[in-house]
Amino acid sequence: MGIRVGVDIGGSFTDFAVLDEADGSVRALKVFSRPDQPGQEVMEGLRQLEARHGIPPSAISYFTHGTTVGVNAVIQRRGLRLGLITTEGFVDVLELARLKIADMYDLFSRRPDPLVPRERVFGIGGRIGPDGAELRAVDRASVLAALQRAQATGCEALVVSLLHSYRNPAHEQAVKAILAEAAPELPVFLSCETWPIIREYERTVTAVVGGYVQPRVAHYLTSLQQALKNAGVAPEPRITKSNGGVMAAEQGKADCIQMILSGTASGVIGAAFVARSAGLKKALSLDIGGTSADVALIIDGQPQYGVGETIGEFQIYIPSVSVSSIGEGGGSVAWVDSLGVLKVGPESAGSSPGPVCYGRGGQKPTVTDSFVACGLIGASELGYNAVRVDIVAARAAFATLAQKLGADIEPVAEAVQQICVSGMYTGISALVSRFGIDPREFTLIAFGGAGPMLAPMLARSLGMAEVLVPPTPGVLSALGGLVADLKNDFIRTIYSDLDAATVPVLQETLVALQAQGRAWLEGEGAAGDTLVTADMRYQGQSFEIEVPLQAAWIAAGNLAALREAFHDRHAALFGHADRKAAVQLINLRLVAQGDTPKPVLPRLPAADGEAVPSASIEAWLDGAMRRVPLHHRRDLRAGHAFPGPAVIAQDDCTTVVPPGCTVRVDELGNLRITVGERAA
Repeated sequence: MGIRVGVDIGGSFTDFAVLDEADGSVRALKVFSRPDQPGQEVMEGLRQLEARHGIPPSAISYFTHGTTVGVNAVIQRRGLRLGLITTEGFVDVLELARLKIADMYDLFSRRPDPLVPRERVFGIGGRIGPDGAELRAVDRASVLAALQRAQATGCEALVVSLLHSYRNPAHEQAVKAILAEAAPELPVFLSCETWPIIREYERTVTAVVGGYVQPRVAHYLTSLQQALKNAGVAPEPRITKSNGGVMAAEQGKADCIQMILSGTASGVIGAAFVARSAGLKKALSLDIGGTSADVALIIDGQPQYGVGETIGEFQIYIPSVSVSSIGEGGGSVAWVDSLGVLKVGPESAGSSPGPVCYGRGGQKPTVTDSFVACGLIGASELGYNAVRVDIVAARAAFATLAQKLGADIEPVAEAVQQICVSGMYTGISALVSRFGIDPREFTLIAFGGAGPMLAPMLARSLGMAEVLVPPTPGVLSALGGLVADLKNDFIRTIYSDLDAATVPVLQETLVALQAQGRAWLEGEGAAGDTLVTADMRYQGQSFEIEVPLQAAWIAAGNLAALREAFHDRHAALFGHADRKAAVQLINLRLVAQGDTPKPVLPRLPAADGEAVPSASIEAWLDGAMRRVPLHHRRDLRAGHAFPGPAVIAQDDCTTVVPPGCTVRVDELGNLRITVGERAA
């Protein structure tokens, strides 16, 4: 038995979830993030764990970490100066992309500049055909000429993405060998090794993003490993992945594209664990941190997955937990534009200087400051005493904003909250349309530092019946890393009609993928299992859907079962299926998954009376100043119930319960908020 620690670095705070394996208890801690010195917040958290909770680094038996280093490098465009080698005649692959305008409603919008500009893209001779056969050998002279031009333009690394390398990687491997011989010090990244998928743009942009961030991610992970070792943390750190699993830090250095969305995925995995524990069949997770609000769909305790998630301005095509960014975060800045219209974001105060109320030099009013100005935050501790709430400063910042609008402080502050909710409403409406769901059938799981403040207001707008706030909502993303399984994805392109001639190819490919999966699990020292899916479509369609399959169907050559699985999935997604139409199988996928120990959540003691608030505060809520009961989360017991308006304070966040809502505490300590109508 030992101590398991999960860490998640956010825009404002770095969160620690600490699981004691002896009794299953979970403790939490927050420290300020350090974007100026990434990794220092982890060391500070370890120092505070020992000072506050008596947990020395030597007691830590398992350590997981979610990081935004990779995605930040793309957003800030602070990655490698890359060159790109393509097949001759395909040098415009990044420029052309998919010929879609950035904003379909804005004819003047433009696509983002590629991470590799056209002058650093070099075509070489040689050609692989669509069936994987070599049509023309690699032209060595053209490779050396491309290298010379890359060096002349200051390229720090090269990405190689050649036509049809998903079928046959021999040409990419040959180019890498030539480059290694001529310039052994130059890093080279192959698209067939990054993620070998069909479609040239998708494979190329994914490889480019991976190469762009690799040195920064590798340096960060190496520094983290050394710092943890120096601090006395014995186990090797595991890194959360975009697909909702974890992997060893060493794998992350070489396969950093797989962890580029690690922080975002961790929150959804944590929310899925909460949904399973609470017995929720249908849930939406709402993660509102310092800079953004993210939402994901959870069905039967499992998050939904997809490809094509956006990293900064670019889509990447690796398997990822499907998360949509739908709005602003607690640190998003409120401002008035030149036409006198109140706006929120996209600028964020981040962790430094942070919201005005933090007293760290912030001057611009934020969403968090709006709750302080309304009296909903400030009557209790915040962030494990990492900050002292400066109510006077927050109100002064909103006074300046209110003066520009010719209004009072409280209505303007509440308007900021309403703007946030309106933006999230629009974002969730798009998600509802995409998945064909009815939000009224779902429970909203609210977490992140600002999630429980805004979730009941959003749920009310959407007509949702319930909001669930877990016991430690402010650090649920860190907890997600602790409950995530070991997980790795493997893919092979088949691109064939689903007929008898394809059966031997499918069987051979499955055997190869299963061998890869088992080898990976053995390398991780884990017992586990493999799951098989396929990207399938009707003949003539230009897009695929992922279909869960049974390996036994492929082994037995049961084409009828494969077709029926596709038809059923198509009908579930789109409401119809053509069971007489020919079916194609594009990619065969395999997920290798190794179980990790899960916490057994302790039951909360039963209440022996009514919930008694610790204080009563004056707060502006639903358009009026009200006398609002203030409850402390630590005082609540299973079975406690009370009506809104109410404020529930705890160290890692604040929950705001509007009038018309009611709160019930379940046996796991979750707040189950029944949502009512907006007060008149």
